Amino acid sequence: MERIRMKDLPNEDRPYEKCLRQGPEALEDAELLAVIIRTGSREESSLELAGRILALGSPGEGLLGLLHHSLADFSSIKGVGTVKGAQLLCIGELSRRIWKRKARENALTFEGPEEIAAYYMEDMRHLEQEEIRVMFLNTKQALIRELTLSKGTVNASVITPREILIEALRCLAVGMVLVHNHPSGDPAPRQADKLLTQRIREAGELVGVSLLDHIIIGDKEYLSFREQNII
Repeated sequence: MERIRMKDLPNEDRPYEKCLRQGPEALEDAELLAVIIRTGSREESSLELAGRILALGSPGEGLLGLLHHSLADFSSIKGVGTVKGAQLLCIGELSRRIWKRKARENALTFEGPEEIAAYYMEDMRHLEQEEIRVMFLNTKQALIRELTLSKGTVNASVITPREILIEALRCLAVGMVLVHNHPSGDPAPRQADKLLTQRIREAGELVGVSLLDHIIIGDKEYLSFREQNII
């Protein structure tokens, strides 16, 4: 296949010039990525390379792949290398942080499991391993801070309530919510999830900090222990 060189494209079809002329909102996904990575290789243009990067994940995944591919994944693409791979990782992380900051501004308080799940969904559903976090809430159900308890398979025997309760008392929390993800995409609780919930709930009751819910994040769906009457 003959290589399409960027300089051979009409000005109106070159991503960078199109961005300056019409604004970034006028660019297709591959064009946006081409502007950011800037250069391609001897064999292909930055636009062609951007298209192959977007095709790395599952069909139709596109830009979402930037959120959960590793440096090794990106570097395996001919023409990417370590520098561009690091750029791509940073694009994904920057997008995640912007989304989460905006969500926090718009949802300082959480009235129910649906709002909490929405806050964490895009941040956690792409993770390749399990991660469990605890939210500390005040009397108005506003998030004071969050703490990551573990990364990897949830194991109730290795997560001690002590550090959770120390932090809860330090930030004057009156309530807690556990949040963790299932990389399989199925949010159905396992026995280990239930045991962990019970241990933390019982420990919290001793110091007057209620465990309000445990929410499991799946693939675009969630399960609330409170809604399911598990706690």
